[in-house]
Amino acid sequence: MPEYIEYKDSIAFHPGYYVKELIEESGMTQEDYAKRLGTTPKNLSLLVRGEQSLSVEMASKLAKMLGTSMSYWLNLQNAYDEMLATMASDKEMLEEKAILKQLGYGYFRDHFGLPALPRKLEEQVVCVRGFLKIASLTVLRNRDLAISFRGALESGDEANVVKANAMTQIAVNEALSVDAPKFNKGQFGDAVDYLLTQTCNHNGFYPLIKERLLKAGVIFVVLPILPGSMVNGATKKIGDNVLLMVNDRHRYADSFWFTLLHEVGHVMHGDYGISCHSDSGEREDAADEYARDKLIDSAAYFEFTQEGDFSAHAVRAFAERIGRDPGIVVGRLQKDGYVRYNDPSLNLLRCRYQVKVVG
Repeated sequence: MPEYIEYKDSIAFHPGYYVKELIEESGMTQEDYAKRLGTTPKNLSLLVRGEQSLSVEMASKLAKMLGTSMSYWLNLQNAYDEMLATMASDKEMLEEKAILKQLGYGYFRDHFGLPALPRKLEEQVVCVRGFLKIASLTVLRNRDLAISFRGALESGDEANVVKANAMTQIAVNEALSVDAPKFNKGQFGDAVDYLLTQTCNHNGFYPLIKERLLKAGVIFVVLPILPGSMVNGATKKIGDNVLLMVNDRHRYADSFWFTLLHEVGHVMHGDYGISCHSDSGEREDAADEYARDKLIDSAAYFEFTQEGDFSAHAVRAFAERIGRDPGIVVGRLQKDGYVRYNDPSLNLLRCRYQVKVVG
């Protein structure tokens, strides 16, 4: 640490600066002065060079030897430390502003009711910091902040990590505010079976499945997608409960339900973390397989594809037979290459949900 700091038209001296002057005025060596203080030459040398903070013990020794008060010396140290902290805080604010630009204040303003604050970047930082309940936006750079990354973001760029952490922090905060019974895997399985009966309930399924999952100890949160985020969903154990989060990126029935069941699969396998659309590996394959088979029974699907009739009428009939939204069947057929993605008659069967997010 330097002997003194100049910052924003202010100056603060390290206590060691004054001790050095006193030693020089006394005509003694540092070693002799240290002996009189009852400390070691090394400790005194570190203090004089500004490499060590003034301790309460040293302040007491100086006060007794020089006939001053302890507070005089401690106030010098406090003033020095305060200026160091101000400099660090200002530097951190610059970093926080850069992070907020990555996130976009409009996301928080438009979806979570934060005040407009046009062109007031520092106030925006303070508002978002408080909303996320973190000490600094810089913690959003940490890859192990709230929920661990499973794949792509383990080595992803900073902007994607920041956005993923912001979304999961919102979800975790929401989950912590909910009173839920202890997670019960058996009841969770029953709840999942119930969810699948709601795929055709286009307008009213969300509160129903949220309530049913809650009874099993699973807190279901749907978030608005943060522009540019790679996150599809996340799962986390929170005390005796489980957080299951998806976002509204995928509002078509097939995509929404597959994403939801994919995260359910992770929970069933005891695998908790953040899922991104570019993730791969055994855990992702297992979750994908779970979602596919839960949405459409594999034997029934094989029999249907063998028939070779993929007309809108045939798809509707098959979907009704297995109790699923027709769009789920269309999405699976498109994914597996049985039909074109741009088939207009089949795309008319794909319902786009309006999902209530958060709360």
